[in-house]
Amino acid sequence: MNRSAAFEVKGWCPGALRPMPSGDGLIVRVRPQSGALSPDELRALADAAARFGNGHIDLTRRANLQIRGVSEASLPPLHDAIARLGLLDGDPDGEAVRNVMISPLAGIDPSEAFDIRNIAGELTRRLETEPSLWALPTKFGFIVDGGGVLSLTAQRADIRLAAVKNGPDVAIAVGLDTQSGIDWLGAVSPASAAATAIEIAHAFLDETSRGTRQRLRDLFAANVASLKSSIRSRLDPFVIDLPAIEISPSWRVGPLSLGADRFAVGIAAPFGRAETDQLRKFSDAMTAADIREIRLSPWRTLYAGVPSQQTGQHLLDIARHAGFVVDPGDPLLQIEACPGAPACRSTSLDTRGDARRIAELLAQYRFAGTVHVSGCAKGCAKSGIADLVLVGSEGDYGIVHQGTAQDHPIRRLAASELASDVGAIIGLAGTTLHD
Repeated sequence: MNRSAAFEVKGWCPGALRPMPSGDGLIVRVRPQSGALSPDELRALADAAARFGNGHIDLTRRANLQIRGVSEASLPPLHDAIARLGLLDGDPDGEAVRNVMISPLAGIDPSEAFDIRNIAGELTRRLETEPSLWALPTKFGFIVDGGGVLSLTAQRADIRLAAVKNGPDVAIAVGLDTQSGIDWLGAVSPASAAATAIEIAHAFLDETSRGTRQRLRDLFAANVASLKSSIRSRLDPFVIDLPAIEISPSWRVGPLSLGADRFAVGIAAPFGRAETDQLRKFSDAMTAADIREIRLSPWRTLYAGVPSQQTGQHLLDIARHAGFVVDPGDPLLQIEACPGAPACRSTSLDTRGDARRIAELLAQYRFAGTVHVSGCAKGCAKSGIADLVLVGSEGDYGIVHQGTAQDHPIRRLAASELASDVGAIIGLAGTTLHD
């Protein structure tokens, strides 16, 4: 597809120690270890967001939290609050490369191939304590996937570790991200998995200049071949067939029956945005139900294992009243939208307001596809393909179907025309409308 006009993409993501300026102040990203928080920790972060920010908290695609609206003056006391929770790194460079995402139901889902939390913990420890690894690009990422109901097969990361059954045993498949998809190199034992991922990270640095913004998928073929040859001899040959299966949004929220008399709930924040009061109410409900851990996910959804279906339904009812999405059929789950104006300086459009207006019309037109509303061509809310993309530029939207925010639009229309033209827009998306 043709690409739209050039735009600036920052080569780094915000952290707690290295926040990023935006239209509503500094963005401070908190990276919980293995994507897990206790209800008390979540409540404390919500309180900190109200005291030291503007009360807006984003759930990110990398299973982190972002506190928005922080000022230079309120940043030090916010750091103190995060440090008291044990969630503040010791060094901004170590924090920047600690990008490890794991299965959100690890240790909870009986259908997972292996509980990978120890592997993820060891990998995280090495990334944050070995300065030689801090030269990795700050968007360089790792996935440790145990499989199960909420597998991460469709999520993208530079180095992937995936638990697979190998007869009565478990092997950890090792894959690299390439332009054509995941290149599975072989497998190692669970005990060797974290060390193998670190070896690959070092080999990547040897093949690139230190401090590069390149990712694995950006390497030249010769560099990739050299990297693979340096690693493959250490791996056991293993026939691996793990297709990237995207989990439907309707599977991610509401009650989850995991089998073996195990249950969980999924609670989504519309467009990934939660407010202080919402998180306080949900945390209080979790504490009252004696649930001790909340898991973050790349779908901007919070998960928790629950002791019974009744407890799960009680939590879902509270979450619904607090403004979270708990209905698998909610059209908001079909839409990704960036913060838009005034939170982002790159657009003048109220992207999330427009996204809500579109959501109200999706059911009317029986549109079952995915929608991405982006204030500009950076496409921060979604990097992958959507059925319908609205890309902001100079106060109006370009329309793309089956593409990304960086693709060239086939037509443009003003934001005020969205409601009247939604039928035509959906038709352009190439998705069948049901009678």
